Amino acid sequence: MTAPLPLALLSAAAFVSAGSMRMIDPVLHLIATDFASSVARASGLIAAFALPYGLMQVVFGPLGDRFGKLPVLGGALSAFAVTCAACAFAGSLLMLEVLRGISGAAAGGIIPVCLAYIGDHTPYETRQATIAKFLTGIVLAQVLAAPLGGVVGDFSGWRPLFLIMGSAAAVVALLLWRARRTAPERPTGQGRLSLAPYARVLSRPAGRFIAMAAVADGASLFGPTPFLGAHLHESFGLSYAAAGLVLALVGVGGFTYTRAAPRLLKALGERGLVSVGGAAIASAFLLIGLVPHWGFAALLIAVLGLAFFMLHGTMQVRATEAAPDARTTAVALFASMLFLGQAAGALALGVLIGAFGYPAGFAAAATAVLLLTLWLRAKLSTTPAASAA
Repeated sequence: MTAPLPLALLSAAAFVSAGSMRMIDPVLHLIATDFASSVARASGLIAAFALPYGLMQVVFGPLGDRFGKLPVLGGALSAFAVTCAACAFAGSLLMLEVLRGISGAAAGGIIPVCLAYIGDHTPYETRQATIAKFLTGIVLAQVLAAPLGGVVGDFSGWRPLFLIMGSAAAVVALLLWRARRTAPERPTGQGRLSLAPYARVLSRPAGRFIAMAAVADGASLFGPTPFLGAHLHESFGLSYAAAGLVLALVGVGGFTYTRAAPRLLKALGERGLVSVGGAAIASAFLLIGLVPHWGFAALLIAVLGLAFFMLHGTMQVRATEAAPDARTTAVALFASMLFLGQAAGALALGVLIGAFGYPAGFAAAATAVLLLTLWLRAKLSTTPAASAA
């Protein structure tokens, strides 16, 4: 069974959302310089996007279940296109943070709603493979967004980046509005909108599990990644373009996962994917802060891309089955907690790096990932997500 809406279109929607998030990584230092600030202060842009993204899940979850996932997805894409482009005209770091916050709020209705839509139309047995194909859009964003950010940043500054991604989002939104005419769906929600669906999801062991796992996942995996570009520039002297190209290796590793996911799942199972992936992520973060040459860091960043999706991808699949009768709400809860965790992790790591340097910051991230891996391995069972506790 496949989703009536083309998977490639859903993947394109994910591309613009993830691309907007990742494209500023190699130019974070440039933005800070442009506004006469520090990287630690400019890292607030990460939280400015992530916090509204996470908080808006409280709205998008019930909306998707009540009115249908496709109308919500189309509206979110359209709003995101406008607000992302508006970031190009920010006159101060504070204004850029405000505009990034608004675009992050709109982006909150893209990837989680796509995942829930796939969950509605794909059986659990093949869902990991299907979601792996969907993740191609996110992986391509990682491959292309960082180099785009670096190259455009070197030659034209950071502002054109937002115009480029906003225009891309507008094109995807238009295609989605046209395609949904041939992909009808029946909303699962009833009655008036309320927060009751969240209470229902959190009343189940699987719901509480994905919420706690998402916070830890966001803080330990997502929190450190925005600092990789600044580390490459400040510690190894790479240009913004070169740093962006190195960061694209995250996507190369991720693309390897999208092709190998069915075989990896068959060989390792879900617990094995989490264990191997978590151990590899922790090792890579630790070593990235210690290696003497950017070439070693580049190899470790490629490993991060593969291992990241082994762990995080497994948790995404679990989230789609935590509450089948309120799937958008469950996935939205997962995404909300994930990005709240990312915001907290990025802020904490920014302070740590500012005080003690990149090696200490990445060592702390490695420790957090290792602890998360041990906990997830103990919690995950061999049964579907609905019984995870």
